[in-house]
Order: sequence, then structure tokens, then C-alpha cells
Amino acid sequence: MASDYYLELSNNPIKFEAVSQVTNVFFDESNKQVFAVRSGGVTGVVVKGPTEELSTSFRMEDKGPVISIKFSQDQRVLAIQRSKTSVEFLNFLNGIDCLEYSQSCKGKNNTIIGFIWTSPNEIVFVTDHGIELFQVIPERRSLKPLKNLTININWFVYCNNSKLLLLSSGAYGNSIQPLLFKKGGFLKLNKFEIELPAVPKTPPKLCLLERDVTLAMVYGQACVIVLRHIPPRVDRGPGAEVLIYTMEKMLTAKKSHLLALDKTGRFAVNVVDNLIIVHHQASKTSMIFDINLPGETDGYVTFHQPVTIPLPIKPFTLRVPSVQVSSDMAEVSCELYSPNWVVFQPDIVIDAKLGCLWRVELCLGNLATVLVDKCRLVDCLVQRVAGKLVLLNVLRHLLDPLIGTNLGVVAEVFDHLNEVYRTFLEIEMQSQMATPASTSPFSRPPSGPLTTSPRAAVVIDQSDMYTSVFVPIAEKAEGAAGKFVVAVLIEYVRSLGDNRIPVQHYLYELLINTMVHRKAFFQLHQLLQYHVVSDSKPLVSSRTTKPVYLIELIQSIWFSKPNLVCYLIFYFSL
Repeated sequence: MASDYYLELSNNPIKFEAVSQVTNVFFDESNKQVFAVRSGGVTGVVVKGPTEELSTSFRMEDKGPVISIKFSQDQRVLAIQRSKTSVEFLNFLNGIDCLEYSQSCKGKNNTIIGFIWTSPNEIVFVTDHGIELFQVIPERRSLKPLKNLTININWFVYCNNSKLLLLSSGAYGNSIQPLLFKKGGFLKLNKFEIELPAVPKTPPKLCLLERDVTLAMVYGQACVIVLRHIPPRVDRGPGAEVLIYTMEKMLTAKKSHLLALDKTGRFAVNVVDNLIIVHHQASKTSMIFDINLPGETDGYVTFHQPVTIPLPIKPFTLRVPSVQVSSDMAEVSCELYSPNWVVFQPDIVIDAKLGCLWRVELCLGNLATVLVDKCRLVDCLVQRVAGKLVLLNVLRHLLDPLIGTNLGVVAEVFDHLNEVYRTFLEIEMQSQMATPASTSPFSRPPSGPLTTSPRAAVVIDQSDMYTSVFVPIAEKAEGAAGKFVVAVLIEYVRSLGDNRIPVQHYLYELLINTMVHRKAFFQLHQLLQYHVVSDSKPLVSSRTTKPVYLIELIQSIWFSKPNLVCYLIFYFSL
């Protein structure tokens, strides 16, 4: 069933030569390139990237086993690490340059843990005793030292999107030094310590490992995502949790979120469309967390449960050459959550033995069917890049008269939608007029401060609601169903008013037409009397269905709402 999953692997994975005795496979997280190096490069290096421009093949001399290999961001220089003390470089300015040049780390006793291209012509060596930043000058086949930092390093994690590098130091590995890279150098940010669930008494040993730390961008903020395995206690069983530190203004790390996993075993983390995905190998399921949704808090940390129940990734079949003569290709089911899987940020899964690279993708339509709380569903969908069509489908189903959703739920959903809508209008007005938020006509009263949530990816405005939701449900509303549609429209108008959003005339027109069609003249009179429906000149020019009589209604509003009277008189004359 479709509702049995809400994640899937990309339909067209990047396929590469699987790892073997003669082929080593490497992945560059910054450029999203897979390198298949055969026989040290003598029999070929095949590079597969997300685009044709990032894919190539070449040969190079076998000068020993390759430890790491990465192209510069502009694909002009290839860096190859074959030893613990130096990195070799090959130019690709006009095709491959067979003449390599080398750069050793400055410290005589230093060991290179890894290297990172921080810009098209700048590279940093991370050693066990510090970092060394160089400028690469391909025309001269040389490197120029720019800046260095001395610090004992256990391991490192880098995020190319934020240009942030985390260095682990200390006996337990939980002392973290963040560095923010910029052109020609880096900024040393405030050091912080990651909380450990338990510290060994003696002797000290590395407790926080590189595999348990992920650095990713979530809702526009750099987040340090830490997997913690909690030892069993008297008051609770064993389990794991995810602790999230957010980099506040790229200056200091603040412990801000905790995700409850309530499972043990091997985990892996992806970030897909600002949702944190935690894969659990033992149960072969994945959990989705949205740190933008409200949760319990102690004033410092917000505690989150999964958005919905854990479910497996959608089964995936791979087309491979068939052994049968009668068939060219055969379909083979891939093992999900395989021990061979390696996860990279933000959304990549690699099976090196199978020779496939996938992107993890959301199935928002399926997520909408399994997330029962409609307000949480709305809050979740407005933050998803492809959430608009799914959200409109959810609203059409929710407001279907045959479903008969409780009006209290409907009102709450409208309020959630229109809070996002109001924030969008305020931002638009401020950007166009450079007006302070306090002077905006859409501002809340002083008692209701604006939300600090990230700007929504999806905004459902009045036009969307009218065209895609209200008109379709009004057209098929007959008998008692018409009463429900009227109630829904009134709730929407009420919600717009509460959020200080001017109501568009076509919504009033639809409301009046629906009430006239039901001959709910007394109720319409009340709406006019209590100013639920405002006087609007565009109503005069609209055309609609002719009622039987509304003389008394016209008399009662003759002086108070002249434009609406004109509309009703015009309405009769058709």
C-alpha cells in the first residue's frame, strides 16, 4: 500500500563500478561525485556526478594506494592523497596534465587526517595537530600557505553549504572547535562541549566519534546533529536520542533540540527538505522529525517525538543485465537498510558493493495519509518545497461536506494557514515599502508577538483557497451539505479577520451566493448586520444566480451598506 511508506529512493540512481579487489570507491560530499579508482588509476578513474559536467574519466600513474581523491569546486584541479604526510595535485585546465605537483604538511610529525576544498582555489589540510590552509596556484603548479591553527584533533566534520568545519579535540572527543571559512582565511568561533551520556572513569577514552556527528543546514541554520546512545538506567530502559546544537548567528553553539528515538542499534541521519530523517537498521524503518513543530520544552531545549510512526523506505528494484537469452534486462530487489549502506549529507545513500548512489526523497502525499493530527500536518506541509499541491488536496478532503469534519478542527486549520499567510504579507510589505513591522496593517496587537519560525516554503492565499478548495466543494454541495459549506466559508472569513488580513470580494460573493442558493436570508441578514460581510464596490460588478426575493433584506441595509445594496439590486435584475 502507498501508505506503508513516506520515503523513497530516487528513481534514477547514479551507477558506478562496485568496490572490488581492484576497484576502490570514494565520495566527495562537496561536489557530490563518486570516484571509482581501478588499480590505483592506471586502468582508469571513472567520476560520476549529478550532472554531465561533473562526470568524467581519465587515467593516472599508480603511485600507491589512494586514501582520498577530490576535484576542486571548479573541476580544474584534482587533489589525491596517497600518504599520511602529503597531497598530490593534477591540473585539468585543458585536459589532464600528466605532471603532478605535491604539498606536504608543515609539521614534521603531523599526520594528515583529511583535506577539504573550501573554495575553487583554496584547500585545507586537517592534521592530528592542527589545520593548514593553502592557496592552490595551478598555473605555477604550486601552493601558497595562507593560515594555520595548532590544535590536537581527533576527527573533523565539514559542511560545504555553511563553510563550517568542526574539529574534535580532548580525551573524550567532545570538545568542539568550530571554524568558519571565508576567502583567504577562517574565523575561529566559540568552542563548546557536546554533552556525553556517560563518561568512563579510567582510563579516558574517545567517547564521541565522527560517525555519530552530522553537520547540516536545517531551516537555514547550521545544526550539529549528535547521535547519543543512552545506557540503561533504573527509571528507563536503554535507548538512543539525537541532540541538536544550533549555531546562533554563526558565533556560538546552543543546545536547542532533543529527538527521542526509543530504539537501540545502528542509526544513520539524513536531512531532506529540512526534515531530519533517522534510519534504524535493525527494524529497517525510518523516523521523520520536524524541529519547526512545537514540542515540550524546559525553557532551553525542545523535546520532539517523530512526526508520525516509523515506516520503511519504499521497496526499490534495480534493472540489471539478464542471464536469460530471451530477456535483455531483469529487475532485482535491492536490500534496504543494508550493512553496505553509507549515508552522506544531506540526502545521499551509497551502496558501494552494489554500485549505486541514491537520493532520499519524501512522498508527501503518503505522509499526509498517515499524519492524523491535521494541524500538525498543515504546519509540516507549509514548510515543504513541494507541499502546496499536497496541502490543497488535504484541504479539499478535509472540507468535503461528505466528510463532515468538526468545525473546531476546521477553524484551527484555517488559523494555522492564515498565520503563515499574514507573515508572508508582512514580509512582502516590508520588502516593498521598507516599513517597520510595528506599522504594518497586518501586525498583531502588542499582546501577540510575531512568530520566530522560519519563513514558510508554501503560502496558501485567498485565491488558492477560492479556486482550488471553496469553489469545488461549493459546486457539489446540495441540501444539508450547503449549510456546512456556509459554515466553512464563515470560519475562513473569521480567521482572515483575526489575522488582520483584508478579505477579497470574491470570497464574500461566494458566501452570499451560497447562502442565497440555500435561501438562508435571515442568516445573511445577521452577517450583514454584524459586519461579518463588509461593504465592497467590486461586489456590484459581479454576476450570479437570480434569487426569488430579497426585498426586506435590501430595505434593512439600504443606508448602512449602499454598495452591497447595488450588488443585490443588480443581482435581481439578471
